Amino acid sequence: MNRQKQLIIVRGGGDIATGTIHRLHRCGYPVLVLETGSPSAIRRQVAFSEAIYDGQSEIEGVTCLKVSDFAEAKAVLEAGAIPMMMDETCEILKEVRPWALVDAILAKKNLGTNRNMADKTIGLGPGFAAGEDVDLVIETMRGHNLGRIISRGTALPNTGTPGLIGGAGKERVIHSPAMGILFGKVRIGDRVEKGQPVAVIVTGQGEVVVEASLTGLVRGLIRDGYPVAKGFKIADIDPRESEYENCFTISDKARAIGGSVLEALLYLEQKQGF
Repeated sequence: MNRQKQLIIVRGGGDIATGTIHRLHRCGYPVLVLETGSPSAIRRQVAFSEAIYDGQSEIEGVTCLKVSDFAEAKAVLEAGAIPMMMDETCEILKEVRPWALVDAILAKKNLGTNRNMADKTIGLGPGFAAGEDVDLVIETMRGHNLGRIISRGTALPNTGTPGLIGGAGKERVIHSPAMGILFGKVRIGDRVEKGQPVAVIVTGQGEVVVEASLTGLVRGLIRDGYPVAKGFKIADIDPRESEYENCFTISDKARAIGGSVLEALLYLEQKQGF
């Protein structure tokens, strides 16, 4: 089947969204990604959202290019790449009606997505009611139900506690101890010891040092110069020191969710008949 006329708009280009975007693109769907003007992805090496800053990003052989309008987006799609534009409020919907829309912002709440935006609508994670806000919801919490397609009801509520990786949960995620501008002291992929400085927050009263919460590999670190609030997620450490390549490849969680989005779209296509 020719998928080229089945435009899918994906809201969000972070690392989880990237698993979906990458999967849909590889399956032949034209995908347009909408992002904010200042994405805050931690796992920057595997987030298409970095194209907003750098003009383009390449992840596992797929290229995403920043565009300024739909004409440029169409040209990028025809060239076999993924276009991304700054459009936080989906203004592009005034110009085009997509075949499907996926909200992959993972804001833990609905930032305006509704079923009138496209013939097929899917929301990732909590904040959406399947059958009301969107057609289907995908469970995003790690565990037995990860990737489950929900046709009625909502995903599990946000617990605020990251899933276990290598036996580590909340301690593997680092939050900013102060408000200010962040500058990294290490790079993604670096091995760090617990207590080692990984970044500094420049505040009006000086610098606040951010220390590694455990020993392991830096899997994610927000980009230099990003303004952070106190408590803002800024880094992610993987205790599995043998998993270096994981820092630069789409995660199991993102792949599982991406596969479920693909299944959900095919299910809706079959159900709706188009």
